[in-house]
Amino acid sequence: MIRIERTVTISGLALAKAVFVMALLATPSAQAQSADMTFFVTSNGPGKGADLGGLEGADAHCARLAQGAGAPSGKTWRAYLSTQAVDGKPAVNAKDRIGKGPWQNAKGAVIAKDVAELHGSANNLTKQTALSEKGEVINGRGDTPNRHDILTGTQPDGTAFAAGDDKTCKNWTSSTQGAAMVGHADRQGLRDDEPSKSWNSSHPSRGPDGGCSQADLKSTGGDGLLYCFAAN
Repeated sequence: MIRIERTVTISGLALAKAVFVMALLATPSAQAQSADMTFFVTSNGPGKGADLGGLEGADAHCARLAQGAGAPSGKTWRAYLSTQAVDGKPAVNAKDRIGKGPWQNAKGAVIAKDVAELHGSANNLTKQTALSEKGEVINGRGDTPNRHDILTGTQPDGTAFAAGDDKTCKNWTSSTQGAAMVGHADRQGLRDDEPSKSWNSSHPSRGPDGGCSQADLKSTGGDGLLYCFAAN
């Protein structure tokens, strides 16, 4: 009896180990998925509305979230943001900051092969593919809360707006002045038109404080979220 019980115990352990190994081989780990990730929507914003600390602060936020999700440290992460010309400083186009592509999300789905496709009708940006760095779907229209407004400050072709009417909350340094152009990550809005379906240029932010505070961004369906791309 002792020998039989011992044999059963060993067999049970061997079977459990075999099942565990097979599960590991069959299901890619979150870290392995993140290692190939070159695009994501931030799961959260810095928390100061559209005051991101400028482009540098926004890029750093992307890098922190990517690193926290297990992405390799060798990638250069850039926030998809434009700035407007001011005080002798030239404008910056969002499309010029993000590298050449292709880009894929945390699940391995390619959202665009290059800059031209990203800004054309053939891109693969949808609610199901515009995932966070954790591989999670971002709440969109019809969800509670709606978080589909993504800060861009950008025109549909990926270029900056002309100087004058502020569409970047003082080039991403203010939570009290200006407004920010946003896109819809889920490609849905109040109407069946191009702006409502635009991922990068849907409408300016607005709210009780003007458009740049965290409360303003939340009031129209946002949360201070960003698109992040690996530029290399």
